[in-house]
Amino acid sequence: MPRSVLSVDMTGAQTPGERLLARAGGFRGLVYTSLPVVTFAAANALAGLGPALIAALGAAAVVLAWQLLQRESARPALLGFAGVAVGAAFALATGRAKDFYLPGIWMYLALAVVFTGSVLVGRPVVGVVWAWITGRDDGWRRIRRVRLAFDLVTLGMAAISATRFAVQYHLYTTDQEGMLAVARIAMGWPVLLVTSPVLYFVIRSAMRAMPRTGDGT
Repeated sequence: MPRSVLSVDMTGAQTPGERLLARAGGFRGLVYTSLPVVTFAAANALAGLGPALIAALGAAAVVLAWQLLQRESARPALLGFAGVAVGAAFALATGRAKDFYLPGIWMYLALAVVFTGSVLVGRPVVGVVWAWITGRDDGWRRIRRVRLAFDLVTLGMAAISATRFAVQYHLYTTDQEGMLAVARIAMGWPVLLVTSPVLYFVIRSAMRAMPRTGDGT
């Protein structure tokens, strides 16, 4: 079967991009995280807030149980279940369905701030994560080409997060609950599908500029 551009490696070894995606549970894991949102939106339109919250939590629980049974990475399902639970708590406390999406909206703003701040302090998040996954020290920060590449990609991630926040906060403040669900899904894992190849090629470019250190490349 053909493999994703993220996982193509001339040596046949698992690439850093593939390892990063694997930690997110792969593409299936990213799809799984959207199921509770779809379930909530549909149930809320058909039966109201209470049943929608129960349905969303049930969907998240089923996804988690399925991944555990399949011995897949449960990290996305655990994070997804926690996110659904927090959103459900917000909506239950206020009695407003749109508040189900509020924690995720503010999370996007927080990510934009973290990504931008990491560049300003000289430790771009993408570079830090890449070094952690590949077992490198912080020597990459002293190579201008590598540092610039990771700065640009991290700022790109900040822009994506800020856009997610701006769009979804507008939909939230204008009470467009149906469009909120659409935006949450459309601006989630599909965006990763588009941006992952760019991230991969930046990582490969950075690796070529780094001195070889055994299997660290």
